[in-house]
Amino acid sequence: MGRNNRKRRTPLATKAIAASAALALGGGGLIWANFYASAHESNNSGQNQTKAAAATVATIACPDVGQKLTNVPAKAQQGVATELANLDKQITEAYARLASTRQAQTQDASFVQNAIVGPLKEKRAATLDRIRIDIQRVGGQVDAAGLQALAACTTMTTNQTTAGQGNGQAGNGQAGGAQNIGGQAGNGPVAADFVDITKVQPNVAAKPRANGNGSKGTFVTRCGVNANKNHNTDNVIVAPGVTNGAHHLHDYVGNQKVNAFATNDSLIKDQTSCQNQGDLSAYYWPVVRIQDGTQDFDQNADGGGKEGNVGKILTPVQAQIKYVGSPTSKVTAMPQFLRIITGDAKTTTNGLANANAHWSCTGFENKVQLTTQYPICPQGSNVVRTFAFQSCWDGKNIDSANHRTHVAFADANGNCQNGFKAIPQLTMRLVYKINPPVLQNGQVKNAYAVDGFPDQLHKAATDHDDFIAVFKNNLANTIANCINQGRQCQ
Repeated sequence: MGRNNRKRRTPLATKAIAASAALALGGGGLIWANFYASAHESNNSGQNQTKAAAATVATIACPDVGQKLTNVPAKAQQGVATELANLDKQITEAYARLASTRQAQTQDASFVQNAIVGPLKEKRAATLDRIRIDIQRVGGQVDAAGLQALAACTTMTTNQTTAGQGNGQAGNGQAGGAQNIGGQAGNGPVAADFVDITKVQPNVAAKPRANGNGSKGTFVTRCGVNANKNHNTDNVIVAPGVTNGAHHLHDYVGNQKVNAFATNDSLIKDQTSCQNQGDLSAYYWPVVRIQDGTQDFDQNADGGGKEGNVGKILTPVQAQIKYVGSPTSKVTAMPQFLRIITGDAKTTTNGLANANAHWSCTGFENKVQLTTQYPICPQGSNVVRTFAFQSCWDGKNIDSANHRTHVAFADANGNCQNGFKAIPQLTMRLVYKINPPVLQNGQVKNAYAVDGFPDQLHKAATDHDDFIAVFKNNLANTIANCINQGRQCQ
């Protein structure tokens, strides 16, 4: 949702590490592939640390099967995608049961295992077997034992959900299994998920040095802020044909008819919110909500309040979409219908290997970027989410089975590796006017958070962004030529 070299950190990030290996299943049998991975900051403020009084079970952690499947035969991909969506649905249902049975958990130490985790494993095993059948039916090869090994899930405590994110902070200080895990809906965020940005040490690294072969131009496309409230909880990249496949709400700008049932043919025919009518690309991201006790239109809907995504939806006050070049080479035009996902919506259980979240405040963006915490901005400063997408393409595929291996980040020097080609790097900057949350007695009041899968507890690191390239009137070549010629275009 193989690459063996370090990726180039985006201009807003700090360093790179190797990710854990990923299991690949398909026509080539069992292989292993390393993903580029982002190491992310831990702040040195020492502020807002709280101590959990008990090891409350916070959430369910299941292997992310979709990221392990890197080689699914084309004829099996739709069936596999549907089954992967079933796995997500099973986890959200299990989490809902976990959240609604806190009292029973205090009375029976084996309740979670017997009533939730055990039955979930059985459901997942049956779904994984259907994935095996889908792949084998079209001639693909599957390590059945390796696939079934992904069925079992575990639980995470409040301590693990924060320490595991890399910020070294404990849970929300709520004792007893009957307590919520923070947030207006009881599934986060907690006080440890926020930090006063003025107390964080600068952590933004210098950009890679540009050389004479670099492409220094920029191309800005103006597509609005989704003021018309074009929302849905689908994800056509990961779960095509599945309603509510994302289990959280997205903002959409650019292409106006993106949903689970959109196709390449329908996307090229649809309308766009972009000023440049040749840009029919789909740009979409999870909404941000303010958790001050208010509700929004989806408070009783799937993907909304029914799945722990609550509060007033905030529309960005600014949304900048800009394509930039490579410091070391010219760029190749993006292929039509290229799909890219940046970041990871499941970092609470997956870890930070594919995280690419960047949170900051206006006036601090060149100094501090946060991945594992939301910033509390000073008076007069606004919250900023920034994304810098993968900028290297394998030159052949517009998507891949796990939606990652066909694109990559450049290495630390700005070079594409393993035969990948530099393409215009999509960057996005979203600005929100938010009254600063208040931390008091180990609790957070008036929190804000990005929408996500309910079991991910609204952690800052789960932020992600999605893109489908759809261009008319030769716009893809226009963008590449502008960047290669060092011009600033729009």
